[in-house]
Amino acid sequence: MSDERLLFDRKLLRQRRERFAPEIESREFLLAHVANEIAERVEVMLRSFPRALDLGAYHGLVGRKVAGLESVGDMIYAESAFAFAALCPHPSLVCDEDALPFKEASLNLIVSGLALHRVNDLPGALIQIRRALAPDGLFMAALLGARALTELRTALLEAEAEMAGGASPRVAPFADVRDYGALLQRAGFALPVADAETLTLTYPSPRELMREVRALGGGNVLLARSKAPLPRRTLARAEAIYCARHSMPDGTVSATFEIVYLSGWSPDASQQQPLRPGSAAHRLADALGTTEHPAGDKAGFPKKRKG
Repeated sequence: MSDERLLFDRKLLRQRRERFAPEIESREFLLAHVANEIAERVEVMLRSFPRALDLGAYHGLVGRKVAGLESVGDMIYAESAFAFAALCPHPSLVCDEDALPFKEASLNLIVSGLALHRVNDLPGALIQIRRALAPDGLFMAALLGARALTELRTALLEAEAEMAGGASPRVAPFADVRDYGALLQRAGFALPVADAETLTLTYPSPRELMREVRALGGGNVLLARSKAPLPRRTLARAEAIYCARHSMPDGTVSATFEIVYLSGWSPDASQQQPLRPGSAAHRLADALGTTEHPAGDKAGFPKKRKG
C-alpha cells in the first residue's frame, strides 16, 4: 500500500497506547460491554472452537470472557503494543492486526474487540483473518462505527475553525455498518453479518472523555493531523462548545458510541448455500398474496416507450 493511502501513524499509536496501558482496567467499560456481547454471540453457535485468538487484545478482557465458554478451547492473545501484551494471559504475542503470523487454516475462532477500526489496511486484515481460520471457522469482532464520537469531532472542528481560521482532523473517521459488511464479503467470508448498536455514555467532563478515548487507542494519530499541539485556548473553546450542547442535568456530558459487530465464517462445503436464481419451487408473490410485476415495471405506472 502506498503512503498516500495510509490513514494512521501506527508507530505513534503504539507509543501512545503503551503510555495509557496502566489505566486500561479503570477505563474498560466499553471493552467489557463488547466482551459480553461477543461472548454471548459465540455461545449460541452450536459447535466447538478448539483454537482461538483474541486479536488486538488490550489486556485480554474479550479473550478471557470468550475463553470461559465451554465451547472454546485454547486462547491466544495478540497485541500490537508490548505493554498491553504483558497484561494479557499466556500465551500472548506482539504483532500488528494487519500482519498476522499465523499459519493458514490454523485457528477455529478469531475474536476482536475495538481494535480493527484503527488499522491502515482493514480489507487486507480481514483477508488474513479469513485465511488463518480453518474451514467453518468463525470470526467475530466489534469496531467503532461512523456515528461514534460525533459530538467530540464536531466540537473540536468548530473550535479550531473559530480560533485559528481552519481546522485539522482530530478524531478519526469510522466506517458505516454497510461498508464494514461489504468488506466482509470482499474478504471472502461466508454468511457475513454486520449490525450496529448505539450507546450513550456520560462523563464528568469533555476532557475526561478525551482521556478515555486516548486510553482506548482513539487519540489523534491521523497522518493528516496538524503536527502542532492543540492550543489550550482552542481546547477550552471546544470544551465550552461540547458542554453547551451535550450537558446533562447533573453536570455530566453525554457521548455517542456506535458499535458495529461483524461476523463471518471461513467457507466450507457443509455450510448453507444460496439457491441458484430461478430455482425456487414457489413464487414469492403467491406466498405474499400479491401481484408480481416484471423488474423495472411499477404497479400503476405505464411502461416507458422507446423512440
